[in-house]
Amino acid sequence: MDRSYRTPKAWLTKTSGFLQGYDYSLNPYVGCTFACSYCYVRKMPVALFHKGEWGDWVDIKQGVKETFSNELVRAKKRGRVHLFMSSSTDPYQPVEVEEKVTRSLLEVMADNPPDFLFVQTRSPLVTRDVDILQQLGKRVRVSLTIETDLESVRKAFAPKAPPIQGRKRALHALYQAGIPTQLTVAPILPSSDRFAESYVSIADQVCIDTFELGDGANGKRSRALRMPERLTELGYESWYEEAALEKVHQQFCAHFDESRVKLSQEGFLP
Repeated sequence: MDRSYRTPKAWLTKTSGFLQGYDYSLNPYVGCTFACSYCYVRKMPVALFHKGEWGDWVDIKQGVKETFSNELVRAKKRGRVHLFMSSSTDPYQPVEVEEKVTRSLLEVMADNPPDFLFVQTRSPLVTRDVDILQQLGKRVRVSLTIETDLESVRKAFAPKAPPIQGRKRALHALYQAGIPTQLTVAPILPSSDRFAESYVSIADQVCIDTFELGDGANGKRSRALRMPERLTELGYESWYEEAALEKVHQQFCAHFDESRVKLSQEGFLP
């Protein structure tokens, strides 16, 4: 894995489109070594115009204390600050263990909180920062992506991503620590009929999303990544159809209050 360092001129990026409701996105890294096969970022300029193969590199941003803290102060003076971390990487890259960029950002925000922070990850490493997340109280929500309850499916689509049980334990730990949590089934991958019931009482709410609704281009990026063909090759062709969304939605609504089960963009709003 190639790593390099950069000092960004700005940490906060104005949001639009799918992230309406947020004022800025915040990406501690550029690139993502989890390299999920369905990741829509693979078809975005950040991936297409980088010299390395997506998943084999990560750029590490520097200067949190020197630049981000001042930028956050200026943003708050201008008005509301709703932050989405992160839109084009996972803030808990494996290198975060030693680099601690995300933890440094959280430390700044604990001292000068944004109005709201949404943390989107699939890494159990997020539990390391329980102490800081607790300081943010209701100003934060941690969303942990768990697309399936079948480890064989996870390995087929995201072999470099953390195993399902580790993510489940992390979600439970966050919930037990009183941190607002979300189980994010995005995109829906083939799962068992017992998926939903195994997550009762370890998440405040659930968000369900699909390739078509969630790739930011009405499914165009997912089709370019051959997701329909990949599902067919594995014998799961029906899981690309709209009926899969209805099936999983009904399953979760049978175990969670329906008001706690969100669909696509609704689940990511502040």
